[in-house]
Amino acid sequence: MAQKAFRVADRAAASSSSQQGPATIIPFRQKLLPHHRRYLAHWLTASQPMGILDASIESTQDSPSPLIVIWVRENADPAYLIRLEGPQWVLMDCLREHELGRYTDLSAALHTIRPVLPLSPEHTASC
Repeated sequence: MAQKAFRVADRAAASSSSQQGPATIIPFRQKLLPHHRRYLAHWLTASQPMGILDASIESTQDSPSPLIVIWVRENADPAYLIRLEGPQWVLMDCLREHELGRYTDLSAALHTIRPVLPLSPEHTASC
């Protein structure tokens, strides 16, 4: 099931790297920390009554950054994918293979999917 999410992430990463110029830029890279995992579990519990079925943290040998894959009840395929790209969390719609936004915080990306937990005002998308 998560294979489609990995294909979407690979295509998105390839398209964003092909849009960059000839200069090589090594961005600051975040990683998934224990407090991110706790927040994801808390968000998942709060959003299940609103149609979220499951979420998992996946990783591959090809990609050093883990992917957060989210399923909704209405579809067997993953609905959303959140991946780290430098200092930003990138939210993808897996069903339409479309980027929904870039966020400085995981909580803001999850809030875009289902606004079930309070969010502080400084978390905004930079689309």
